This record gives sequence, C-alpha cells and structure tokens, in this order.
Amino acid sequence: MRILDFKVPNFKFPKLKMEGISEIDEESIKEEETKKKDIKYEAKNYKTIKEIFNKVTTEFRERPFMLEKFDHKEPFTEISYEKYRNDVIGLGTGLIKLLNLKDKRVVIIGENTYQWYVSYMAMLCGVGIAVPVDKELPANEIENVVKRSKASAVIYSAKKKEVIKKIKDNLPEVEYFISMYSDEAINEKEVGLNYIIEQGNRIIESGDNSFMDIEINEEEFKVLIFTSGTTSKAKGVMINNKNLAQNVNVVSAYVYLNENDRFFSVLPLHHTYESSIGFLLPMSAGASIAICEGLKHIVPNLQETKPTVMLAVPLLVENLYKKINANIVKSKKDKLVKSMIHLTNALKGVNINVKRKVFKEIYDNLGGNIRIIVSAAAPIDAKVGKWVQDIGISFLQGYGLTETAPIAALTPEFDPRVGSAGKAVTCAELKINNPNESGEGEVFISSDTLMIGYYEDENATNEVVHVIDGKRWFNSGDVGYLDEDGFLFITGRSKNVIVTQNGKNIYPEEIELLLGNIEEIKECMVYGKEEEGSKELLLSVKVIPDYEKIEEKHGKDLKEEDIHKIIWEEIKKVNKKLTSYKAIKNLEIKKDEFEKTTTMKIKRFAEIAKDKK
Repeated sequence: MRILDFKVPNFKFPKLKMEGISEIDEESIKEEETKKKDIKYEAKNYKTIKEIFNKVTTEFRERPFMLEKFDHKEPFTEISYEKYRNDVIGLGTGLIKLLNLKDKRVVIIGENTYQWYVSYMAMLCGVGIAVPVDKELPANEIENVVKRSKASAVIYSAKKKEVIKKIKDNLPEVEYFISMYSDEAINEKEVGLNYIIEQGNRIIESGDNSFMDIEINEEEFKVLIFTSGTTSKAKGVMINNKNLAQNVNVVSAYVYLNENDRFFSVLPLHHTYESSIGFLLPMSAGASIAICEGLKHIVPNLQETKPTVMLAVPLLVENLYKKINANIVKSKKDKLVKSMIHLTNALKGVNINVKRKVFKEIYDNLGGNIRIIVSAAAPIDAKVGKWVQDIGISFLQGYGLTETAPIAALTPEFDPRVGSAGKAVTCAELKINNPNESGEGEVFISSDTLMIGYYEDENATNEVVHVIDGKRWFNSGDVGYLDEDGFLFITGRSKNVIVTQNGKNIYPEEIELLLGNIEEIKECMVYGKEEEGSKELLLSVKVIPDYEKIEEKHGKDLKEEDIHKIIWEEIKKVNKKLTSYKAIKNLEIKKDEFEKTTTMKIKRFAEIAKDKK
C-alpha cells in the first residue's frame, strides 16, 4: 500500500513525567485478570458497499459517524449516522434526477472532509463511477485526470476553487462543477453540493425512492484511481464493489472492531488505503471517524477526539516514536521505562496485561484510548513496531497496492509479527514466483480484491495479471519470501517504481518521458540514488547529452560544468510541471553508454549497481 507525499511537521508532546510508571500492585493485576473476554474474529460476507451502507446507517442511526472541526476555534462537530444516511441518499437522488449523472464519471477532489465521504458513498451506492483525485496535483495534472477519465462532473472543496477556476474553460466536456458546502443553485455549469442534497431530499419527500432501489452489480466498474501523475505512463486502476466489500470482509477476520471504536483520519482519502481501510472498514462496524485538522494538529486532535485506531505511514509512526522517547530521556526515566517494558512483557506472557496502567501517560498523550496502530505504504524499522507493541498498543502491518484495492495481506491482531508485511487475507493467496535458493522471488497475488484491470490499457493489464491454473495472479513487482506460517517478508523491488520513505510512488518512465522533450538530452535514466547516512533516496537522473544539439544551440568548446548548467536549467523547467516529490534533485552527466538489453532497453538495476560501486 504505497501512499502520498507525507510531510510530518515538528509537532510536540508535553513533557512526560512518568511518575506512576513503577506502580504495579496486586490490586491492578487482579483487576486486569477480571477483564478477560472472548473476542470473535469472523470474516463478514458483504457483496457490495451499498449493502453495508444500508445496514449500518439503519442499525447505528443515532450513533456518531464523524467528528470534524469546521472552525479551529470551536470544538469538533459530531455528525450522526442518520444525517450521513440522509445526505448520501439526498445527494445520490439529486445527482441522478436533477443533474442526470447516472452511470457517468465524477471526479472528487479536496481535503478530508465530511462531504468528501458523502460524495464517494453516493457514487458507490448507484450514481456512477467515482474518480478520487490527489488534491496536491498541480492544475495541469488535475486537468489531465478529468480528461483521461472522461468525467462529466467535478466535485471539489473550497480550497480547490482557484484551481478549478483556472482549468474549467479547458474542460468543455464537463457538465457540472460542484462545490462542497455551497448552497448555490444551478448557474450554467456551477452548482453547490448543499443545493443538490436539498433538491434531492425534496424529490424523496415527493415519494421518489428510486436511488435506494438501484441494484448494484458487485462486478461493476465503480472506482477509477490513477496510480501516479497523468502522462501516458500513468495507469488508471479500475475497481469494483466486490473489491471494496472484500476489504471489509477479510479485515474483520483479523482485527476486532465494534461501534465503540473511533478511527483517526490523517491520511488522504484519494488513496485506497484511507478510503477503504480508514473509511469503509470503520463504517461497516458502526464505528466513528475523527478527521484530523492537519498534520500540525495531530497531537491536540488526538487528545480531543480520543481515537482507538490510527492508520499511518512509517514516517508518522517513527516520528511519534522519536518524540515520545526523546521526552522520556529528558525526564530521565528511560532506564525505568526499559525495565518496566521487560516486566510487563513477562506478565503479559502469563496473560496479565497491565501495560495501559503502567504507560498511562504515553496513552494520554495519544488521546488515552488508542489500541491499534496500522502501518502500511512502505517498510518500517522493526524496532519501532516492537516498541509500539511493548507499550501495549497492537501494531499491525498491512500489505497491498492500489491494484488490490488495497488489502492483500495483514498481520492479525492475535498474531502481530513485527517485521512481516502480513499474512494473506482470507480472500487472497500469495505465492513466490520462481524463488531462488533462499526462497526469495517476485510476490504474486491472487485475490478477490484484485482490480478489474488498467483503464483503457489491456496490454499493461496483461503484463502484470497472469492466468495460472484458472486463477488471476497479479505480479506485485515486490521481491520477498514466505515463512513456514505463510507470513510475507518483503526484501526489495523488482520493478522500476521508486518508493520514498513516506510511501510515495515515483514512476521513472513518467519523468523520463518529459525529460525526453529536452533537445539537449540524448538519453536519460531516472532513479533513486542512495546517500550515505540517509534512508531517503535522492531523486536523480543520469543523462547522456546530445553534444551535437548543444553545440548547435549553445556554441562550441563548452566546459563540462557549462553543459551541466545548460541541462540543469532545462530540467528545472520540467520540475515546475511536476508535483514536488517528483522533482529531480540531482543531475549526473554520463560519459559512457547505458548498459542495455537486446531490445535496447536500459538495464536499470545494472546501472544502479554501478552507481553503488
């Protein structure tokens, strides 16, 4: 599950005193022994998301669905399942009856906010095909997504108003631009989402319940997600209701959730990790979702909303680990904390868990109720995961890709093996293709969560999806091995995609295509350069200059530094067209030829190996 350009700010925790850390007595041990209860892990059997929506919004009508802070100075607003249900049905009815968008594609773009959830659910319940888009994309890429997806409407948040204004004249095929939280009546192509809900509700009040009568085919194409930017190299992943519903079904067999749980939403909803596991999953349990105001507000928002579950990328978990431990060292309680970890682990080994009491101050800084942290999107240092477990929080790791919508493997709550990427979920199989002597090879996935295919690209689909013994197997591009119990361990990448420390995907071919338009470049190869002392890869490009063109345009007898400067100035122009995480940071002038295959493709890993030497 690779994800997002996630930049963690320098948030702060209050100083930890850890005053009660050594207080374990007979009373607390007896108290914990009486708290034991049987937890049932049972896979659910939903066919569609609409089935889930209808059930939980009826059953948990009066319970909180969402907490959002619409004004930083005010407390969080609590929104019930009843309001959520009414808004989804009202919007779905309005989109179909008022705007005639049945079976059409609708782009949804904006920050995590209540009306994003409402818009996405209305699409899944019968309007048409949802196209969630990264709000951080520059205007030209947003425009390209709308065009490539053949979207008939764009639902956008107020923060994207200026971007939409800039590109809408270039999008004549778009019938409506729908602004979240706006009451504006239809004005040519502009209309407010509140207005659509209001009109939809009036249609329902007149006796038209046709929206909820729409039957959903579980195999029907319902979501289109572009895995990266929007050049011809970017792939659109086609997902159906079955793919999404199976995420809910299979996670319930590994993780126990109920209506008292609360998820903390800090990752962007355009990615399947958050929209499936951070939205559809808690909804299926009647749980609530607290939306983080922004990364700099993580700590106060945790303390105010008191969540029980948090989905994260490794960078966030590692920063929490570092900040908390730095405070423990400042309090001069680090040795005591280590000794209490050993003691509480020993007690847990005999089914006595007093970790919440011992490490209460750490829990309080995370809101007091946190019980599960899930890390996915990129590898994480095993010592961080072990520390999370040691203080009594279940640390789970998930594995999958957008192509698996996204879940393919997960560490069960009852067997969380830190360091593993997880065990195949109940609707999936994992196998290692052509393993070497150590059992390592490419990870193949067969799963009910596997995408329909790549949008308008049958060749690309056939390159990664193979039918073997009647089953569809997806080549993940990851290299790994399975232990004797079926737990997956990832050891590397076989494909060209560069995955940053914060989990963002960078596809070299996409950038190379743009760099290829620079006349001064004859050939180039984009790659992640390892730097000593840093976990992060430096996005670099090796370039063979077109010396003839350079001489023609810039004159003869140029020095090496002059050529470097000329090409770098052109690369900077390309960088401006890219999102920040895709921008080239380093240029290397290559003096010899690239090592190539017989079909004249650059042997990337051979070139990177040379670089390491």
